[in-house]
Amino acid sequence: MSGDDHDAAGAEEQPFISHLIELRNRLLRVVFTVLAVFLVLAPFANELYAYLAGPLMRHMPENSSMIAIEVASPFLIPFKLAFVAAIFISMPVILYQFWAFIAPGLYRHEKRMILPLLVASTLLFYGGAAFAYFVVFPLVFAFLTAAAPAGVTVMTDISKYLDFVLTLFFAFGAAFEVPIVTIVLVWTGITTPQSLAEKRPYVIVAAFVIGMFLTPPDAISQTMLAIPIWLLFESGLLFSRLFVRRRSQHSAADGEDMQAHFDAIEKFEDKEN
Repeated sequence: MSGDDHDAAGAEEQPFISHLIELRNRLLRVVFTVLAVFLVLAPFANELYAYLAGPLMRHMPENSSMIAIEVASPFLIPFKLAFVAAIFISMPVILYQFWAFIAPGLYRHEKRMILPLLVASTLLFYGGAAFAYFVVFPLVFAFLTAAAPAGVTVMTDISKYLDFVLTLFFAFGAAFEVPIVTIVLVWTGITTPQSLAEKRPYVIVAAFVIGMFLTPPDAISQTMLAIPIWLLFESGLLFSRLFVRRRSQHSAADGEDMQAHFDAIEKFEDKEN
């Protein structure tokens, strides 16, 4: 290998190593942020679990309580909740570190698009989780506890309950991302608003199928997930149409500016001749 080839290989290797170092630093910031939030929440782990169990406890029969089947569950499960809550709270920092890492490689118009999408997706995920806790949980637990057969005492295991509600949090948080997915599909040119509008009946059916798989086997929770998915799809369709209209206006303006530039050049050449 000649000296020039060696220098070129070293120049290519140096940016790659610097990217790895930057990725490591940003991952460490994410880890430190999550750990810091977890350390703040850990002393209140039992109170957090009591708050999370509130929608179920309000519908439990009198003189009944939740149970812990495994020996270490009373100690470990609240801390598991505190750790998941730390990740949940740290999500804006996590997304910012992701954004800051990929931003240098994006074009200006991509930066203008992706940053608002990250902010909106975070708010929508939080909104989906809040909708699950304040709207869906009371209805679901009221139905499930009332549906218990005669002679059966409802005594839910704390570990099973945590897994259950985390699944619903994730399902509703992900479902509320439908507008973002719709806008991204249009933005990348994979589809058009007109094509999505034509597929509306299939989207409605798919929403109920997703609700069937991601929620407990009761009609209430399935419907409470399917209807928001459909409405959020409609909102994403509306915003994608506005985005396409705005992009076409910008393209037309850019075309007019380009034509004016060419006309000015032609006039200048004619004057010179």
